[in-house]
Amino acid sequence: MAHAPTSTWRGELAATLRLAGPLAVANLLQMLVYVMDVIFVARLGELPLAASSLAIALFGLMMWCFSGATGMVAALIAAELGRRRHAVREVRRSARMALWLAVLCGLIGMAVCWFGREIMLAAGQPADIAEAAGGFLRVIMWAMIPMICANVLRSVVSALGRPLFATLITALAVGVSALANYAFVFGHFGAPALGLEGSALASVVTGVFGLASYVVAIQTDRRLRRYHLFGNWWRTEWSRFRELVRVGAPVALTILAEGALFSGAAFLMGLISASQLAGHTIALQVAALAFQVPFGIGQAATIRVGFHYGARDHAAIGRAGWVAIVGGTGFMALTAAIMLFAPKLVLGIYVDTGSAANAALMGFAVKFMVVAAAFQLFDGMQAVAAGALRGLQDTRMPMLIALFGYWVPGLGTAVFLGFFTPLEGLGVWIGLAVGLVVVALLMLQRWSRRARLGLLPA
Repeated sequence: MAHAPTSTWRGELAATLRLAGPLAVANLLQMLVYVMDVIFVARLGELPLAASSLAIALFGLMMWCFSGATGMVAALIAAELGRRRHAVREVRRSARMALWLAVLCGLIGMAVCWFGREIMLAAGQPADIAEAAGGFLRVIMWAMIPMICANVLRSVVSALGRPLFATLITALAVGVSALANYAFVFGHFGAPALGLEGSALASVVTGVFGLASYVVAIQTDRRLRRYHLFGNWWRTEWSRFRELVRVGAPVALTILAEGALFSGAAFLMGLISASQLAGHTIALQVAALAFQVPFGIGQAATIRVGFHYGARDHAAIGRAGWVAIVGGTGFMALTAAIMLFAPKLVLGIYVDTGSAANAALMGFAVKFMVVAAAFQLFDGMQAVAAGALRGLQDTRMPMLIALFGYWVPGLGTAVFLGFFTPLEGLGVWIGLAVGLVVVALLMLQRWSRRARLGLLPA
């Protein structure tokens, strides 16, 4: 069970792995859902692919931020289960207010998408690409609310001991995405051929499917059904809503700080050269793929630490956090070794490493992956440490740490080494590494000093 009590390091490790495994696999499958869109849109040509890439970058960043904010419901529910006081009613209240917040966030995201064309033009994008991206966003915006609500329910069922539902539903979503893209992009199964906007419509279908699947799972599972999560959905719980906003808003800003740093790095690479930007894109894809495992471990840490936080068990809080941090960092040590000693093997997943046309791209990608191997450890460390701190409902200071670490030493080093030294793109990657190292060490220090900082329950 996700919220089972433990009294030993081995028990805590087993409980964390039971949670983290399904969540990490679900994260990897979610990346595959996004890949499906790219596979189909790429066949439409260069302009549609560029437009969808820009649109998805904006849509995806908002989704990531809003999902981070509303996903803090897992920490609140875990703490409620740890306290064991009226858990059914309290869990239902937290879930209900998280869904309310999801709808509010979705409406904000839809408003941004509605003006997607104007945003692209303001960012200096060519008119034809901005027009296509704007049309794409005005369709995919209808997926915003279902997707954020589905993320809330994913967080809820995981905290309630059913993380495997996240894996199964996301796996099914991969198939739904592929079929919907095949139908609406090219006009199969009697559907109209909508091209680029068909891919956006496929995302809407996939989002609605995901939400409906979680609702069905909750209503048919005996353990989940007893919480009556959709009962009294109209009833307000403003104190719980404010609490969720208080702990969730800093998480969204933390994600924005990190996401914007890596988006900014792509912009810097584009100013240096096209081949370095291409190498950067491929190397970053590899790093992002590896990151999904510690990200899942961090989600598990939030739930495990949150449960012990509610139970006011200081020793168990420490065990839960350190087990997750060591596990996430250890996994990233393995991926770092693969990147360092077999970079071409990894890059072969994405590009033809033997093609002469990819020689320049490969040269830069291999260099960047050496740096990526170095910061893998710290990327995993900061992700899991942040997850452990979220279990303590400590999100404001980690947000400030992220804003400082990513944007002062991180971006500052990237700009200086990238444009004022011969390192160019390699210097930008060193800057990314510096930002991650600073954030990871400060997060780890805060976790280590949790008692002295008054973060533990009385």
